[in-house]
Amino acid sequence: MSELVKTLVLRPDISKPKWDQSTFEGRAKHFFAITNPLNLFYGTNQLDDFKKIVDEYRKGTVSNDLTVNQLWKAKHVVDSAFHPSTGEKMLMVGRMSAQVPMNMAITGGMLTFYKSPMAVIFWQWLNQSFNAVVNYTNRSGDGGSVSQLLVSYCAATGGALTAALGLNSLVKKAPPLVGRLVPFVAVCVANAINIPMMRRGELTDGIDILDENGQVIGQSPGVAKSAISQVVVSRVFMATPTFAFIPVVVNALEKRPYFKANPKMFLPLQTILCGLVLSVSTPVGCALFPQLTPVTFDQIEPELAEKLKNLPNPPKQLYCNKGL
Repeated sequence: MSELVKTLVLRPDISKPKWDQSTFEGRAKHFFAITNPLNLFYGTNQLDDFKKIVDEYRKGTVSNDLTVNQLWKAKHVVDSAFHPSTGEKMLMVGRMSAQVPMNMAITGGMLTFYKSPMAVIFWQWLNQSFNAVVNYTNRSGDGGSVSQLLVSYCAATGGALTAALGLNSLVKKAPPLVGRLVPFVAVCVANAINIPMMRRGELTDGIDILDENGQVIGQSPGVAKSAISQVVVSRVFMATPTFAFIPVVVNALEKRPYFKANPKMFLPLQTILCGLVLSVSTPVGCALFPQLTPVTFDQIEPELAEKLKNLPNPPKQLYCNKGL
């Protein structure tokens, strides 16, 4: 049975994740909690109750019957449903906890309907539209630019369609497995376009550099390139098991008599497989790199390094929030 928070001398610090974020295991546990699709089943009143628990705890108010497990559960649900900067309730389909069910349906469709040009256009458009909603929902606290989101959305959709339609025309005479891998290439191209364009302001002006206390002490374009590259790698990693592994499985199964006689079974089969794989690959992909990434003085621009070293109390360790 979980301990009562009020009886503890050393109480949980909910300003940080529950698990050690310097280890892959700790980051994976954190994102398994945040991306849990079950978080979507909490209604408005329940979400408000969880937020009240977290807000009151931060103010030093603790109810007599609040347990440690209840506190962390409230924190994880709040983190998955409310914007970290604005505190506003996020669109349901844009929350991290919606990633698995939404991508499960969309990816199942892309893997099943990959031959017809119209089907390719529809599913790639739907996928990039969903990504745009996620990007808008999880935009930075200052509100971001809607025009920037729109340009990024159009560029990513165009890149994905060009890759998918172009490759489909090239692999018509190739083995079926090669054709099944075309959606994977299209998704990789879209991620490589979408994420840098969404964050191009950081590439020119620099990503925020933080000290040990989380205070912004400068901006670095060089560190932004590294952070954004890590996010692209994470996104591609999340997609790889579904888009690369499932086509191999389905390609083998379609030769079996049952599936030859029942080709309509491929859509539910691939959708279910996507759900199973994404439930693991999504949190693991998020956990590949620390979200609060350590930065050395050698990684930042020389003029910024010199400025920071000359401060009255120069920081011993630098960080940046790489994003997701």
